[in-house]
Amino acid sequence: MDEVLSSVAETIKNFAVIYLVDISEVPDFNTMYELYDPSTVMFFFRNKHIMIDLGTGNNNKINWALKDKQEFIDIVETVYRGARKGRGLVIAPKDYSTKYRY
Repeated sequence: MDEVLSSVAETIKNFAVIYLVDISEVPDFNTMYELYDPSTVMFFFRNKHIMIDLGTGNNNKINWALKDKQEFIDIVETVYRGARKGRGLVIAPKDYSTKYRY
């Protein structure tokens, strides 16, 4: 996931910024957002948490590693467009529920 984040940072710099936070050093949001996974991606727009419906049941965050750069760029674009329209919950461009994993 680190490679994907670092490789897309330049591409999405016009509408998104990537921040890496060590949850052991900044424990303020750990209980609020249930941050206990090794890697978690969350989206914020104008200091507001933007939820994303990925089909997994957890709309707060992405807690698995995405390997495709374009897939992550599509998710960030979808979140940005929905957040600009004032939506607090956006629908992901792809369904990540387990019924589609072969």
